[in-house]
Amino acid sequence: MDLQALVNKFKIIAGVYAFDILPDGSKSEIRIMAINDINTMMFNTLPDAPKFYPGVPLRRYFTEINLENFIYNSATNNEPLYSYVNAFGIWIKGFYLPLDEDGNIVNEKGEPNTSPRTAYCLYLTTRSAQPETDYMTQRSGEIASSIMDLSIKLNKMQSFDLAMKECMSELKSIFRSEYCALLTLNKKEEQFGLYNEKGEQPEMLRDLTEGMGRTPYETALAWEKDLDGTDCLLLDDLSIIEERDPIWYKSLVNFGVKNLILTAIRYDHELVGFIWAINFDTERTMEIKETLELTTFMLGASIAHHHLVTRLKIMSRTDSLTQVLNRNAMNERVEQLTNDKSSKPEFIGIVFADLNGMKAVNDENGHAAGDRLLQNAAALLKIAFDGYEIYRSGGDEFVVLCPDISPENLEECVARLHALAENTPNVSFAAGAKWFDGDYDIFTAMQAADLSMYQHKEEFYRLHPEKNWRNNI
Repeated sequence: MDLQALVNKFKIIAGVYAFDILPDGSKSEIRIMAINDINTMMFNTLPDAPKFYPGVPLRRYFTEINLENFIYNSATNNEPLYSYVNAFGIWIKGFYLPLDEDGNIVNEKGEPNTSPRTAYCLYLTTRSAQPETDYMTQRSGEIASSIMDLSIKLNKMQSFDLAMKECMSELKSIFRSEYCALLTLNKKEEQFGLYNEKGEQPEMLRDLTEGMGRTPYETALAWEKDLDGTDCLLLDDLSIIEERDPIWYKSLVNFGVKNLILTAIRYDHELVGFIWAINFDTERTMEIKETLELTTFMLGASIAHHHLVTRLKIMSRTDSLTQVLNRNAMNERVEQLTNDKSSKPEFIGIVFADLNGMKAVNDENGHAAGDRLLQNAAALLKIAFDGYEIYRSGGDEFVVLCPDISPENLEECVARLHALAENTPNVSFAAGAKWFDGDYDIFTAMQAADLSMYQHKEEFYRLHPEKNWRNNI
C-alpha cells in the first residue's frame, strides 16, 4: 500500500500510524508510517526532533497518552473515532480512521483485529486557538444526556459549592470510579479549593498536599508538569506517573490506586483547576474522554466566574489602600448585629482609632506620604488586634470590632497599639475603647467609643497644638 500517497491527498495535517498486535494480545509501540508536508512542518518545530523516516516510533517526538489510546482503539476495533480537546494550549480536532491491510479506510465498525498482525490508523487533525462550539455538541446520545445533566446541575445551584458537589457526584457515577474530586486554583492569588461529592473539603486538600510534602500551589505545578503538554490523562496503570512524578506515584500506591484520571481545566487558556479520579472503569475510557472534553469547558467557565465574583466581592468590602475592611463592610456588619440577634456576641469590644496629625503630614510632605502613613497605621492595627475585625471607616479613622473579647484583653490590645505607634515614626493614634455586654445596642455602643476617641484626640492636641490644623486657619 502507498501510505505516502494516501496522506498527500489531504490538505490538513495527516499521518498514518501503525502498531503490531502480538500473539498474546498485547500491542507494540506506535510507529509513524507516513506524514504529509503540513505534518512534517509541525514535527520539525518540536525540540530535538529526529529526522522522519517511515517506522520511526511516535515517542521519539512526544508522549501523548490520549492520542495513543485513540489510535490503539480505532485500529484494534476497526472503529472510526473523533476527539475534540484542548492540548498544548490549542484546540485540536482529531479524526481516527482504521485502515485495512490494503490501506483502505474502514467505513463501518467491523470485527476487532485479532493477533498477530499489524494494525493501521489514519489520523487527521486541525488546530485552532479558540474553541468551535459546534464540534463540541457532536456527541452520542448517552454522552449528550450526561452533559445535559451536568449542565443543569452547574447552572441550577445558586451556590458554587453546591454546584461543584453535585457535579463531582455525577462525574463519579459516570466514571464508575472509587473517588472523584475537583481542585480549583487561582494562580494569581494562590487560592485553592477541593470539592468532592460531599462538598468542599479543605481538610482533605491539606492532607493531600502535605502528604506529598508540597503546598497546594506546588501540587498544581506538579500536576501540570505530569500532564506534559496535554490536558487529560486516562491511565490504565500508573507507569506514566511513576516516570514523571515519583512523589505522587508513591502516595497513590500507598492509597491502593490502580488507575487514574487527571484532567486540566482551563478558561481562556488559563489553568483554573483539575479533575482527578481513581480506580475508574477502564472499559469506559472513550466515553469518559468524550464527557470530559465538554465538561471541562463548562467547568472552566463556572470556576472563572466564581473567581471573578469572589474578587469583586472582596474588592467591594476591602479598602484598596490599607487592605483592611472598608466602610461598606462595616455597615453590613453593623446591620447584621442589629437585625440578626443570633449573630450578636454576648459581649464585644469596640475601638475607634483616629490618626493624629494626618493633615499636617499631607500638607507638609504630600498625599503620597499621607498614604504611606495610613498603610503603616493599618499594619499596626493588624498586629495589635490580630484576629479581630478592622475597618477603615473613612479618611484617617479606623474602627475595630472585637467580638467575645474580655475587658482585660481589650485593654491589652489598645496598650499594644500605643506601644507599637510610639516606636513607629509619625504614627500616633487617638483611640477610644469601650466594652459592652448584655442587651447592648450596637449603635449606642459605637457612639460611646467614638466619643471616647474624640476626648483622647482633644487631649493629644492640647499637648501638641502645633499638629492641630485648626490652629493654623
